[in-house]
Amino acid sequence: MKNILNYIVFFMAAIVLVGCDSDDDSLDHTTVSPVNALYSPQDNAYFNLGAQSTVNFEWEAAKAEDNGVVLYDVAFFQEGSDLSEPLYVMPSDGKGLQRTLTLPFADLNRIATMAGIQPESIGTLQWTVWSSKGINVQKSEIYRTIEVERPGGFPTPDELYITGSGTEAGEDLGSALAFKKTGADTYEIYTSLSAGDYQFVTRNSGDPETYYVEGSDLKAGGSTNFSGTEGVYRIRVDFSDGSVSMTMVEKVELYFSPNDEYLFELPYNGNGTWMAEEKNIVFRQEDWGRDERYKFKFTTSDGEEWFGSVNADNQRPNADTAPAYWNMVPVTNDRWANTFKFATEVDENINNVEIIFNSTVPEYTHVITVLD
Repeated sequence: MKNILNYIVFFMAAIVLVGCDSDDDSLDHTTVSPVNALYSPQDNAYFNLGAQSTVNFEWEAAKAEDNGVVLYDVAFFQEGSDLSEPLYVMPSDGKGLQRTLTLPFADLNRIATMAGIQPESIGTLQWTVWSSKGINVQKSEIYRTIEVERPGGFPTPDELYITGSGTEAGEDLGSALAFKKTGADTYEIYTSLSAGDYQFVTRNSGDPETYYVEGSDLKAGGSTNFSGTEGVYRIRVDFSDGSVSMTMVEKVELYFSPNDEYLFELPYNGNGTWMAEEKNIVFRQEDWGRDERYKFKFTTSDGEEWFGSVNADNQRPNADTAPAYWNMVPVTNDRWANTFKFATEVDENINNVEIIFNSTVPEYTHVITVLD
C-alpha cells in the first residue's frame, strides 16, 4: 500500500512539472512592450547648457511578457531626422535597469555638438526611449523635443592632435602630433606650419571629432587653410570659450648670464624640440670660482619670452640630481634670477643642448649631453 501511495505522489508531481514546463514554453522571454508615455522633461523644455546642472528624463515602464526585467536606452536625434538613426544612444540609470536617466549638461552639450548646434546658439533635439531584454529592441513611436542653448566653447576632449597637409606630420592621421594638456580646458602645442591645411582632431585613429580655426575662434568640423608665414608656432586652444591663439616662435637662444650674452641659437628640430649640436661651452672664471649660470630666451611675434628654473637659485647638478631640475618655466629677464647651472662636466667640452616642449614629457624641459 505504501508503494502505491508513493507512486501516486510521484505521478502527480510529474504532471505538475510537465504542466509548468508547458506554461514556460508558451512565453517569449525576449518580448517586451514599447514605452508608451514620456513623463519628463516636458515637451519643448528649454535648457541653458552653460550652467552646472543635469536633466532628468523619466518615462512609463514597459512590460516584459515573462514579467522579468526590462532594459531601457534613451535615444537622441537631430530635429527632423529619421527616428531609426539616432545621434547618440545611452543606457538609463542603473546600467539600463531604471526608468530614469540623469544626464549632466556637459554630456547633453556633447550631443548638441553632434547635432551641429554651434556654440552660443539655440537648437532642438528629439528624444525617445527604447525597451528590450537585450535583444528584440522595441523602439517607441512617441518622442519629445528639448530646446538647448549651447555655451561658448566646446566640451573638452581627453586628447587633441594636429594633422593636415600643412603640418609636420602630414595628412596621415596615425602620425598626427599630440597637443599637451595645460589645464582642465586648455591645450598647447609647439609645431611648424607651412602651406596647406590643418585641423585639430580628438583622436589619431578611427573617426575623430574635428575642429578648425576661423580668426581666433574654434569651430567644429572642417579644416583651416594655412596662409601665414611658414615657421614654428605655439598654438593654444581653450575649449571653455572656444578660442585659439597662434604665436610664431622666431628664434630660441641660450643666454649665458656671466657674460651677459647669448652663446648660440637652437635650431628647431621638429615635434616641439630645439637642438644645438656640438657646442663648446666654457664657464667664466671669477675670483671665487667658475660661473656657469644660464637660461633661455624665446623671440616670438608677441615679443621676448624667457624660460628658466622654477628655483630662484640653484646648485650645480650631478648624477643624483632629480630630472625635475631641468624643467623650464616662464621667468623674467633678470640676469641672475631663476638661472640654471651647468654640470661640472660641461665646462670646456663639446655638448648638445636640446629643449623639449611637447607631450612626451610631464613638464617642458631640456637636456644637456656632454659629447667628450
